[in-house]
Amino acid sequence: MHQRLLVTLNISSQQLIHYYEGNISMVVARTMDGRTVRFPANILRSVVQTNGVHGIFELVVDENRKFVSLQRISDV
Repeated sequence: MHQRLLVTLNISSQQLIHYYEGNISMVVARTMDGRTVRFPANILRSVVQTNGVHGIFELVVDENRKFVSLQRISDV
């Protein structure tokens, strides 16, 4: 069974440079219900815009907590 987590991300394009250079490999975010989640920065590639990654996203993981999908739900 998949678990769906709503996370708010506010990562500027300047901050994303650190992820792409490999200086930072994991993103730490807070879910809407207050939990802290960590996931590989490379999954952000599909949601990057010119100003970075901003908005509320649905992060879906499987029963083993492996990444399934990341989708923008709304802009912030």
